[in-house]
Amino acid sequence: MAIHHILDADVAGAPFWKDAAPPVLRPQGGVTALAAHRAAFEQRFCTPALSGAAEWICTWKCALRLWPHLESFSNQMLRYQRMPQGLDHATGLPAHRAFPDAYVTAHHLRDMLNEASLDQLAAWSREPGLLPRVPRGSHRGVSWEALALADLQALAADRDLDVRFSAQTELRRRGELDAPTPTAPPQPTLL
Repeated sequence: MAIHHILDADVAGAPFWKDAAPPVLRPQGGVTALAAHRAAFEQRFCTPALSGAAEWICTWKCALRLWPHLESFSNQMLRYQRMPQGLDHATGLPAHRAFPDAYVTAHHLRDMLNEASLDQLAAWSREPGLLPRVPRGSHRGVSWEALALADLQALAADRDLDVRFSAQTELRRRGELDAPTPTAPPQPTLL
Protein backbone atom coordinates (compact mmCIF):
# COMPACT_ATOMS: atom_id res chain seq x y z
CA MET A 1 0.00 0.00 0.00
CA ALA A 2 2.77 2.44 0.88
CA ILE A 3 4.36 2.13 -2.57
CA HIS A 4 1.47 1.76 -5.00
CA HIS A 5 -1.44 2.99 -2.83
CA ILE A 6 -3.55 -0.04 -3.72
CA LEU A 7 -5.95 -0.86 -0.91
CA ASP A 8 -7.46 -4.26 -0.11
CA ALA A 9 -10.84 -2.84 -1.16
CA ASP A 10 -9.39 -2.07 -4.62
CA VAL A 11 -8.83 -5.78 -5.30
CA ALA A 12 -11.67 -7.32 -3.27
CA GLY A 13 -13.33 -9.94 -5.43
CA ALA A 14 -10.58 -9.87 -8.07
CA PRO A 15 -9.55 -13.25 -9.52
CA PHE A 16 -6.28 -14.93 -8.62
CA TRP A 17 -3.35 -13.99 -10.88
CA LYS A 18 -3.06 -17.52 -12.29
CA ASP A 19 -6.63 -17.14 -13.59
CA ALA A 20 -6.48 -13.51 -14.71
CA ALA A 21 -3.07 -13.61 -16.43
CA PRO A 22 -3.52 -15.98 -19.41
CA PRO A 23 -6.23 -13.97 -21.21
CA VAL A 24 -4.13 -10.82 -20.77
CA LEU A 25 -0.77 -12.35 -21.68
CA ARG A 26 -2.11 -14.61 -24.45
CA PRO A 27 -4.98 -12.70 -26.06
CA GLN A 28 -7.01 -14.12 -28.91
CA GLY A 29 -4.91 -13.70 -32.04
CA GLY A 30 -1.66 -14.09 -30.10
CA VAL A 31 1.21 -11.70 -29.40
CA THR A 32 4.49 -11.04 -31.15
CA ALA A 33 6.20 -10.13 -27.88
CA LEU A 34 5.47 -8.77 -24.42
CA ALA A 35 7.16 -5.57 -23.30
CA ALA A 36 7.93 -3.94 -19.97
CA HIS A 37 10.40 -1.48 -18.53
CA ARG A 38 12.80 -3.61 -16.44
CA ALA A 39 11.03 -6.68 -17.82
CA ALA A 40 12.83 -9.06 -15.45
CA PHE A 41 10.51 -7.86 -12.69
CA GLU A 42 7.36 -8.67 -14.68
CA GLN A 43 8.80 -11.99 -15.82
CA ARG A 44 8.83 -13.16 -12.20
CA PHE A 45 5.01 -13.01 -12.26
CA CYS A 46 4.33 -13.49 -15.98
CA THR A 47 5.99 -16.88 -16.16
CA PRO A 48 6.37 -18.81 -19.42
CA ALA A 49 3.48 -21.04 -18.33
CA LEU A 50 1.20 -18.02 -18.02
CA SER A 51 2.54 -16.11 -21.04
CA GLY A 52 2.84 -19.01 -23.45
CA ALA A 53 6.63 -18.54 -23.43
CA ALA A 54 6.30 -15.27 -25.34
CA GLU A 55 9.39 -13.24 -26.26
CA TRP A 56 10.05 -10.23 -24.00
CA ILE A 57 11.25 -6.73 -24.85
CA CYS A 58 12.89 -4.88 -21.96
CA THR A 59 12.57 -1.18 -22.75
CA TRP A 60 15.19 -0.37 -20.08
CA LYS A 61 17.85 -2.57 -21.72
CA CYS A 62 16.91 -1.25 -25.17
CA ALA A 63 17.04 2.39 -24.00
CA LEU A 64 20.60 1.81 -22.78
CA ARG A 65 21.56 0.77 -26.33
CA LEU A 66 19.52 3.28 -28.32
CA TRP A 67 19.95 6.41 -26.21
CA PRO A 68 23.22 5.96 -24.24
CA HIS A 69 23.74 9.73 -24.09
CA LEU A 70 20.78 10.21 -21.74
CA GLU A 71 21.34 10.97 -18.08
CA SER A 72 19.07 8.28 -16.64
CA PHE A 73 17.07 5.31 -17.92
CA SER A 74 14.12 4.92 -15.57
CA ASN A 75 10.75 4.82 -17.31
CA GLN A 76 9.73 8.23 -15.99
CA MET A 77 13.11 9.91 -16.56
CA LEU A 78 13.05 8.69 -20.17
CA ARG A 79 9.62 10.27 -20.44
CA TYR A 80 10.91 13.68 -19.40
CA GLN A 81 14.29 13.53 -21.14
CA ARG A 82 12.82 12.36 -24.46
CA MET A 83 9.29 13.85 -24.38
CA PRO A 84 7.76 11.19 -26.68
CA GLN A 85 5.38 12.57 -29.26
CA GLY A 86 1.72 12.02 -28.41
CA LEU A 87 2.29 11.18 -24.74
CA ASP A 88 -0.43 12.87 -22.68
CA HIS A 89 1.10 13.99 -19.39
CA ALA A 90 -1.97 13.32 -17.21
CA THR A 91 -2.64 9.85 -18.68
CA GLY A 92 0.86 8.81 -17.61
CA LEU A 93 0.12 9.61 -13.97
CA PRO A 94 0.30 8.57 -11.23
CA ALA A 95 3.66 6.95 -11.82
CA HIS A 96 4.29 3.43 -10.51
CA ARG A 97 0.75 2.25 -11.23
CA ALA A 98 0.06 -0.38 -13.87
CA PHE A 99 -1.85 1.59 -16.49
CA PRO A 100 0.14 4.85 -16.39
CA ASP A 101 3.48 3.01 -16.44
CA ALA A 102 2.33 0.77 -19.30
CA TYR A 103 1.13 3.86 -21.20
CA VAL A 104 4.53 5.57 -20.85
CA THR A 105 6.38 2.34 -21.71
CA ALA A 106 4.26 1.91 -24.85
CA HIS A 107 5.46 5.31 -26.11
CA HIS A 108 9.09 4.33 -25.51
CA LEU A 109 8.52 1.00 -27.26
CA ARG A 110 6.95 2.71 -30.27
CA ASP A 111 9.97 5.00 -30.59
CA MET A 112 12.36 2.07 -30.17
CA LEU A 113 10.63 0.15 -32.95
CA ASN A 114 11.13 3.20 -35.16
CA GLU A 115 14.89 2.91 -34.57
CA ALA A 116 15.52 -0.85 -34.36
CA SER A 117 13.86 -4.06 -35.47
CA LEU A 118 11.79 -6.21 -33.16
CA ASP A 119 14.42 -8.94 -33.52
CA GLN A 120 17.16 -6.54 -32.44
CA LEU A 121 15.17 -5.32 -29.43
CA ALA A 122 14.50 -8.92 -28.41
CA ALA A 123 18.19 -9.83 -28.76
CA TRP A 124 19.25 -6.89 -26.57
CA SER A 125 16.55 -7.85 -24.07
CA ARG A 126 17.93 -11.38 -23.70
CA GLU A 127 21.35 -10.02 -22.68
CA PRO A 128 22.24 -8.17 -19.49
CA GLY A 129 21.95 -4.39 -19.65
CA LEU A 130 24.82 -2.71 -21.52
CA LEU A 131 25.40 0.30 -19.28
CA PRO A 132 26.86 3.35 -21.04
CA ARG A 133 28.74 4.49 -17.92
CA VAL A 134 29.95 3.05 -14.63
CA PRO A 135 26.92 3.31 -12.31
CA ARG A 136 28.61 3.58 -8.91
CA GLY A 137 31.86 3.69 -6.98
CA SER A 138 34.89 5.87 -7.54
CA HIS A 139 34.42 5.76 -11.33
CA ARG A 140 30.71 6.62 -11.26
CA GLY A 141 29.64 8.36 -14.45
CA VAL A 142 32.83 7.49 -16.35
CA SER A 143 32.43 5.84 -19.76
CA TRP A 144 33.85 2.33 -20.07
CA GLU A 145 36.22 3.47 -22.83
CA ALA A 146 37.86 5.96 -20.44
CA LEU A 147 38.73 3.39 -17.76
CA ALA A 148 42.24 2.09 -17.23
CA LEU A 149 42.66 -1.59 -18.02
CA ALA A 150 43.10 -2.61 -14.36
CA ASP A 151 39.92 -0.80 -13.32
CA LEU A 152 38.00 -2.36 -16.19
CA GLN A 153 39.26 -5.84 -15.27
CA ALA A 154 38.16 -5.33 -11.67
CA LEU A 155 34.68 -4.27 -12.78
CA ALA A 156 34.51 -7.28 -15.13
CA ALA A 157 34.40 -9.42 -11.98
CA ASP A 158 31.68 -7.34 -10.26
CA ARG A 159 28.73 -9.10 -8.61
CA ASP A 160 26.24 -6.98 -10.59
CA LEU A 161 25.49 -8.79 -13.84
CA ASP A 162 24.97 -5.56 -15.85
CA VAL A 163 28.23 -4.02 -14.60
CA ARG A 164 30.11 -7.24 -15.29
CA PHE A 165 28.61 -7.55 -18.80
CA SER A 166 29.35 -3.91 -19.63
CA ALA A 167 32.96 -4.13 -18.47
CA GLN A 168 33.48 -7.44 -20.29
CA THR A 169 31.99 -5.94 -23.46
CA GLU A 170 34.56 -3.12 -23.33
CA LEU A 171 37.36 -5.62 -22.66
CA ARG A 172 36.28 -7.58 -25.76
CA ARG A 173 36.18 -4.34 -27.78
CA ARG A 174 39.78 -3.69 -26.71
CA GLY A 175 40.81 -7.25 -27.60
CA GLU A 176 41.57 -8.04 -23.97
CA LEU A 177 38.91 -10.74 -23.62
CA ASP A 178 37.78 -13.48 -25.96
CA ALA A 179 34.18 -13.69 -27.10
CA PRO A 180 32.06 -15.74 -24.71
CA THR A 181 31.46 -19.38 -25.57
CA PRO A 182 27.77 -20.25 -25.24
CA THR A 183 27.25 -23.05 -22.76
CA ALA A 184 24.19 -24.94 -21.62
CA PRO A 185 23.22 -24.40 -18.01
CA PRO A 186 24.42 -27.22 -15.75
CA GLN A 187 20.81 -27.98 -14.80
CA PRO A 188 18.46 -26.86 -17.59
CA THR A 189 15.29 -27.85 -15.72
CA LEU A 190 14.42 -28.46 -12.12
CA LEU A 191 12.54 -31.68 -12.77
